[in-house]
Amino acid sequence: MKIKLTSVYVDDQEKALHFYTEVLGFEKKADFSNGPYRWLTVVSPEEPEGTELQLALNANPAAKAYQQALFQQNQPAAMFFTDDLGADYERMQARGAAFTMRPKDVTGSKIAMVNDTCGNLIQLTQLMRWQG
Repeated sequence: MKIKLTSVYVDDQEKALHFYTEVLGFEKKADFSNGPYRWLTVVSPEEPEGTELQLALNANPAAKAYQQALFQQNQPAAMFFTDDLGADYERMQARGAAFTMRPKDVTGSKIAMVNDTCGNLIQLTQLMRWQG
């Protein structure tokens, strides 16, 4: 069994596509419509056949309420891992990313939080490799 797809609710799919590709650096994987419904996914360029992230429109009231509650409680909607948080922070900041938490050391990792401009907070995590 494998995880091939996960979703994040967004309030605007075009804005989300811009943020997740131009700011985060992911690549568009799928983009097709059927009437008012749009299926839109992105993937990491490091794993183009890996897990897809669906940028799902929060048109469902339950999805919208869930998204807003997470944001109001300062909880990330998703967590992405990086090998170099400092470099990614600088790169993303240069591309206009609005960080709500600068990189900081926490137990076993470094983390930062960024607003995806579409109603979500995204946590970036660099696991610390312990020297033994």
